[in-house]
Amino acid sequence: MARRITLADVALKAGASKATVSLVLNNRESRISPETSERIRVAAQELGYTPNPAAQTLRTGKTQTLAFISDEVLTTRFASAMIHGILEVAESHDQMILMAETEHSPQRWQKSLASMKNRQVDGFILGLMRARNLQKVDIPLNQPAVVVNGKAQGIASILPDEHRAGQQAVEYLVAHGHKKIALIGRPPAGSSEHATMNIPRRMAGIDDAMRTAGLGFSAEYQEVLWEGEAGYLGALAVLEQAPDISAVIAANDRIAFGVYRAFQERGISVPEDISVISFDDEELASYMHPGLTTLRLPYAQMGQAATQILMQEDPANLISGVRSEGNEVLIPMPLIERDSVKTL
Repeated sequence: MARRITLADVALKAGASKATVSLVLNNRESRISPETSERIRVAAQELGYTPNPAAQTLRTGKTQTLAFISDEVLTTRFASAMIHGILEVAESHDQMILMAETEHSPQRWQKSLASMKNRQVDGFILGLMRARNLQKVDIPLNQPAVVVNGKAQGIASILPDEHRAGQQAVEYLVAHGHKKIALIGRPPAGSSEHATMNIPRRMAGIDDAMRTAGLGFSAEYQEVLWEGEAGYLGALAVLEQAPDISAVIAANDRIAFGVYRAFQERGISVPEDISVISFDDEELASYMHPGLTTLRLPYAQMGQAATQILMQEDPANLISGVRSEGNEVLIPMPLIERDSVKTL
């Protein structure tokens, strides 16, 4: 096995002291001449020198490692985007990511936190699949942490800007001449099953934009489970309530899929007869015919923002349209235009 190249090897090759080599390779302030610095860097590159992580940790107290602990993010369809965003920023700062999945087990969550603390990670990213408040987060006060798709007292929170997305969906339909609009998927009042803190925000944005436009919904279908069957039954219901609707807002893409199916069975063409707009931009949205216009959940950007905050950077430097409200960082949901909305 090849011997590890040390600072002493670089010092010998560059004709400098170990202390001087350490100062140069660790980018520490000094009065070392540019010529000597360049000679040391060339020697280190030619020898293939890489820093000793253990020695760096002892010297700086930093492990160059961040923890990502999630409830079920790693096993969902959105995982790759969020993880890609985290890794992209982490790599640019020479940070490694340790990941743990808890599958909603409080015991596994606490065990993962303890394990990461024992490994002396430099910061924590806590990822949630269903946006909610974390009641207790057992993280030392001197270690930075951020929650992605959720909230916790005293910790920075990264959330999709659902209120603005709801407004955009209505504004887009109104800009295309639609006034007779149906909504499919509003949860019934008081329902809590499968609820997340994002759903009320999405609905509030929709309602605010409707009021601003001076409109009311021609028909509504309420549902808690946002799956295809809800869209199918909802489409039939709103057609019965208001046969002259020109557009449907579906609460998510899976509901929109059911809406498409119901319309197809009734001989109703999208968008020639009725336009459809939705939320989330799941993979199926681009394969539906016609392609579904929807507002994308920005999981990659949420991962980027979380890591930037741990690196003490402003997410607005990388992501346009970011808003901050208190300790919440709201990431815009971009409108993905396809072919499901017609101009009247």
